[in-house]
Amino acid sequence: MTTKEKQIKNSFIYLLPVVWGNLIPMLTLPIFTRILTKEDYGVLALAQIYAIFLSGLSNFGLPVGYERNFFQYRGQKETAELIYSTLLFVIASFLICVVITYLFKSYLSKWIIGSSVHANLLFWTFCSTGIASVRAYYLTYFKNTENSKAFVWYTIDESALGVVLSLFLVAYLRIGVIGLVWGQLMASFIILVFLIFKFLRLHPFSFSWHILKDLLKLSYPLTPRIFFGVIGNQFDKYMIGLMATVGGVGIYSIGQKVANIIFTYMTAIQNVYSPQVYKRMFDLGDKGGESIGRYLTPFAYASIFPALLISLFSEEVISILTPQSYHGAIDIVIVLSMLYGSYFFGKQPQLVFAKKTYITSILTLLSISLNIGINIPFVMKWGAIGAAWGTLLSGLISGTVSFVVSQHYYEIKWAYKKIGAIFITFFASSILMILLRNFSIAYAIILVVKCISICCYLYLGVKWEIISMDNYLAIKQMVPFKRIVSLQRK
Repeated sequence: MTTKEKQIKNSFIYLLPVVWGNLIPMLTLPIFTRILTKEDYGVLALAQIYAIFLSGLSNFGLPVGYERNFFQYRGQKETAELIYSTLLFVIASFLICVVITYLFKSYLSKWIIGSSVHANLLFWTFCSTGIASVRAYYLTYFKNTENSKAFVWYTIDESALGVVLSLFLVAYLRIGVIGLVWGQLMASFIILVFLIFKFLRLHPFSFSWHILKDLLKLSYPLTPRIFFGVIGNQFDKYMIGLMATVGGVGIYSIGQKVANIIFTYMTAIQNVYSPQVYKRMFDLGDKGGESIGRYLTPFAYASIFPALLISLFSEEVISILTPQSYHGAIDIVIVLSMLYGSYFFGKQPQLVFAKKTYITSILTLLSISLNIGINIPFVMKWGAIGAAWGTLLSGLISGTVSFVVSQHYYEIKWAYKKIGAIFITFFASSILMILLRNFSIAYAIILVVKCISICCYLYLGVKWEIISMDNYLAIKQMVPFKRIVSLQRK
């Protein structure tokens, strides 16, 4: 099997959990949105702010450090020492945070959500997020060893189990929004237990203070980045709840949930290319920039295409999946689609490879400052949609600065003309959709514009031979659906 064929196969296999993980929640959204109110979603979104924040702090930046050092410690014994040393530290830190959250859950709920009534929701949301973060280290191992079958198998199992349990708790038992949290918590815990036993069979337990210290030395400078990063990423929702309404948070959360399909898809694509990017960095050093730039251009095209589709058809998606009370999320989806599409450059590990992780914290501080400074007046003036525009504007500014700094420490020689054409087509199409909707243009005309936008984007792919008969035949030969399923079962 050639390298290209292997990458095509892995690309499709890694996309399976993305398709499954987003398709099922989207199909169940019409059920949940007709049982739970937008205020319920708003309360859950605010609880998740705390959960993501504290879970990120308890990991001390180790997810990034572990992925980077995985390629440094490649021996069998070192591999075991790296993952077990990391997990022991993270689990100990997580348990301390569990105790603190339980003791102060009423106070924290009143401060973050606005009422101590939601204390239990806050506590269990943190537990669910924390367990999922521990499980993520095992998935990183599968990704870095290019064991796509195991990665897909455990990810799909967790998604399916979480949805089934949540439906049972919310739709059948009618226990409210906390059923969404408990369903995901139980699913993540069950999968984590399976992974623990699986790894103990593959790699006998081994611990190394030296490896842990080396990992923490690389990772702890990322802690301020996580601290400020979570505030920056979640500040928009908090400001909506503070300055507008909890229902507005719910609308924003639904729009973000749909747009977040783009981010998870891009992460799946990243799972394919990131091991190769790291290998070229380590093997070729500074000379690898040109090779990496050529290598990443097709991935940039593939990453932006679903962002374009979601942005163009956000009205249809929201209208079909949710009742009228949630339709304010349509423009939010379009705006956040542009933001998440721009994240492609932020996913490149230049600063981590160069061991300049402290700079990421400085850049994150800049990002959060911009986010706060722009979002406050935007939210006060325009509410939830103002938060979306403010987040987009601050994200584009801080992303540009981060791109320039990252290029300084490790230059990737991008195909700028092609990358520019991709993003100009994407952004122009998205902004045009917002203008046509707000000027109440006939839907038939809007639909024609959507088709033209897609055709223009596909033309770029054909012109650059990203969409080609050779690639189509390779895909058809390598990964028909039955073959993918059979690979999972082995």
